[in-house]
Amino acid sequence: MAAQVQQVTLDSAHDSVREREIGVEQEHLDRVYRRLEEKIHEAEFLMNDAAKRGQVGTPGALAERDAQVFRAGIHLNRLNNEFEDFLFGRIDLLLGKDGKKGPDGAYTAVEPAEGAVRPDNTADIAETLHIGRIGVLDSEYAPLVIDWRAPAAAPFYRSTPVDPGRVVRRRVIRSKGRKVLGVEDDLMRPELTARLDGHELPVIGDGALMAALGQARSHTMRDIVASIQAEQDLVIRAPAASVTYVEGGPGTGKTAVALHRAAYLLYQDRRRYAGGILIVSPTPLLVAYTEGVLPSLGEEGQVAIRAIGSLVDGAEATLYDSPAVARAKGSYRMLKVLRKAARGALERSDAPTRLRVVAFGRRLELEAEELDRVRRNALGGTAPVNLLRPRARKLLLDALWDRSGAAGRHTDPELAAELRSSFDEDITSEDDFIAFLDAWWPELTPRAVLTAMADERRLGRWARRILNPGEVRRVARSLKRDGLSVHDVAMLDELQAILGMPARPRKKRELDPLDQLTGLEELMPVREETQRERAERLAQERTEYAHIIVDEAQDLTPMQWRMVGRRGRHATWTVVGDPAQSSWSDPDEAAEARDEALGTRPRRRFTLTVNYRNPAEIAELAAKVLALAMPGSQSPSAVRSTGVEPRFVTAQRDTLARTVRAEAARLLDLVDGTVGVVVAMNRREEAARWLAGLGDRVVALGSLEAKGLEYDATVVVSPAEIADESPAGLRVLYVALTRATQQLTVVSAERDDPDANGVPDLLRD
Repeated sequence: MAAQVQQVTLDSAHDSVREREIGVEQEHLDRVYRRLEEKIHEAEFLMNDAAKRGQVGTPGALAERDAQVFRAGIHLNRLNNEFEDFLFGRIDLLLGKDGKKGPDGAYTAVEPAEGAVRPDNTADIAETLHIGRIGVLDSEYAPLVIDWRAPAAAPFYRSTPVDPGRVVRRRVIRSKGRKVLGVEDDLMRPELTARLDGHELPVIGDGALMAALGQARSHTMRDIVASIQAEQDLVIRAPAASVTYVEGGPGTGKTAVALHRAAYLLYQDRRRYAGGILIVSPTPLLVAYTEGVLPSLGEEGQVAIRAIGSLVDGAEATLYDSPAVARAKGSYRMLKVLRKAARGALERSDAPTRLRVVAFGRRLELEAEELDRVRRNALGGTAPVNLLRPRARKLLLDALWDRSGAAGRHTDPELAAELRSSFDEDITSEDDFIAFLDAWWPELTPRAVLTAMADERRLGRWARRILNPGEVRRVARSLKRDGLSVHDVAMLDELQAILGMPARPRKKRELDPLDQLTGLEELMPVREETQRERAERLAQERTEYAHIIVDEAQDLTPMQWRMVGRRGRHATWTVVGDPAQSSWSDPDEAAEARDEALGTRPRRRFTLTVNYRNPAEIAELAAKVLALAMPGSQSPSAVRSTGVEPRFVTAQRDTLARTVRAEAARLLDLVDGTVGVVVAMNRREEAARWLAGLGDRVVALGSLEAKGLEYDATVVVSPAEIADESPAGLRVLYVALTRATQQLTVVSAERDDPDANGVPDLLRD
């Protein structure tokens, strides 16, 4: 009884300390928000003041006004963002080696000063820094909040008990809106007795990272800014020069690291990256999943997140190709086919076979044989096909001039040149010649060439000795569909480069009356559209970027690497991927295309080794498939164990739908977040019907759509079907098995050859 009373007393004391510490952080957060309100008022004042300057009407005043409005508008937009966990961290630090302060107002020293720790292992806290999504200074320019990207915030992520630096205590603060909900502390120097303002430093709870990992998942990605780990932080803050390679298995946070790196690079060198940062994702699902992260990190507008099937303006991939068709379209061989098709598309069945014109009172004609010779000579040039049209036009005129016999009329060079000029002018002004040229050498578009490739006989001629007859038939049939696949989009982009599409005329926007008076329309972007709209428009108009981040890079085909490479000719790069998760059948060919896209830039490599997503029980099961897919590969180490083993269920053909639905419903009752049901690609629509009516927390997705996503619980349906759907099927199955953060169910169908316990053949020891 006495022991129970003592325990209750201890628990009460602990709770009172926790409440007191929450109150301390609440007081600081209140102060931060008061300061933010002051800054919002300042920004609004600047906006109003800038508007008044515009009433002066002079060019100088207008230019100054627009620059001021632009800067104030960006600042106001950032301040008005509704941040969840705006203030999320704190570090308590020992005295540093020197007294130097950085631009954020914090001391720059990494290691403690000599004598900061006394011989009796006691010390005083010399500096406390709060870490948040954007930096906030008080009216005296002292830091209330350090931006998570600032150098002073790095110890929050990198400090460990083995290498603590100046950090004594690291605190993770949980808040919603303006209310602090809780705190979790990690001691970096547990051997010390540290004092803050004369009181011993309290320690609340433990396992801040585990608490973050245990949170329920939604259908959108959360940032990991409060729980970035040391090896992830090294990647995020790596210098941007050249190429940064990041490899890591499932659950190591590769995608999150890539997004946080984009925000960090903009913070570090905004002027350098004013040309924009492009993040390339493998699927629209992953774009939708991740697009909210950057605004939550205090960045938007300078970063475009695009699916690989959305990189070409005016094209959007909505279809999937079969594995055999995808292999043909995505390989380097398709480049040769496209080059031949771009030239061959000029030879249409309705193209004219005779040119007739009148010059110097004579009728001149070129027959089909002569026209073919002119076309072959014109196509012998190296310029893009559409840009060879002037060359073809000149060769036609040369042939007509020879046919006219006028070349020998004058021996005087000047008179001969004058006669030739007059001849060319007469011919090119004739409607018959203009109509002939338009029909004989039309301006080709990428879509027109793809349409021509849908003709199996024509494609067979262009792809002779490049694709086999079966590939020709399947590719031609796939191009007859109404819509595009991701591989079609890459072919469109390649054709645009081969054809040399002329630049589109820029749309002229409506001008403000003041613009017409002063000629300052280029200085007035803010009045017509919001900052976000303008940023989105500029992102859409860009064709090249200052930095490119490729997520799930192991899935890009050679043709897709060429497409992405054209957008980063002068860029620095971050390439994120995992060879063990590759869905492309020829990694060596893709690696060659990747190296061509990246050029001779130096490479820097990082490897993420810790799996933060999957419990050890799920990670161990997935490792069995990894051993089959890539013998000798090491899977990342899981940081936690839940004690919940994967569940195995067997279903017959007529009970599969019922079984999958029942398992999804069971998991919805067990977890607070989302449930993903992963099936082979050809079952996607069927699986969606199985789950109808279960609510929006459950989603059906094909095996190739699961890349990069995570769910609280996952149902993987028929591992054998997923493994057999392509040459990379085992790697795709490995991805499917590593999506769950809490629970995994595997449903075995007839092809899986399950044992008495329902374990499919592929997953048995």
